[in-house]
Amino acid sequence: MELEIKKMAKIGNKEACRVLAKQLVQLRKQKTRTFAVSSKVTSMSTQTKVMNSQMKMAGAMSTTAKTMQAVNKKMDPQKTLQTMQNFQKENMKMEMTEEMINDTLDDIFDGSDDEEESQDIVNQVLDEIGIEISGKMAKAPSAARGLPSASTSKASTISDEEIERQLKALGVD
Repeated sequence: MELEIKKMAKIGNKEACRVLAKQLVQLRKQKTRTFAVSSKVTSMSTQTKVMNSQMKMAGAMSTTAKTMQAVNKKMDPQKTLQTMQNFQKENMKMEMTEEMINDTLDDIFDGSDDEEESQDIVNQVLDEIGIEISGKMAKAPSAARGLPSASTSKASTISDEEIERQLKALGVD
């Protein structure tokens, strides 16, 4: 339109220029109004979506409230309290019984007299069949006597070859 206005101005047609200028101004106003209406429609669409979600939320809250009411009707607080108290009482009884059993078992197994008595019985049986433990045990080699001590001079003279030879004899590579 601006090109046509310029064209008409070159020709010298002022009346056509005025009409075209009015149309151009109206067109620009119309464009501005269209943008305003478009933004209002978008705003209304957003508000509609928000209202829809709020209604769904209200429905969900209503359903939840009804469910909670039904549960409260079914659940008797006095009965639940009584059940919990019974459980606590029975649990305490069980703990006391367990404690008594543990104390009894500790008394039974902690008796040092039992160990001495059982050793005496073993010695009596072995004596009856003619085996003398104490005499033979004194002659038996002990692990402490068979190991060389670090303080002896013999232990310090053992060479690496001797240790390797003994390991090979034992089957250790």
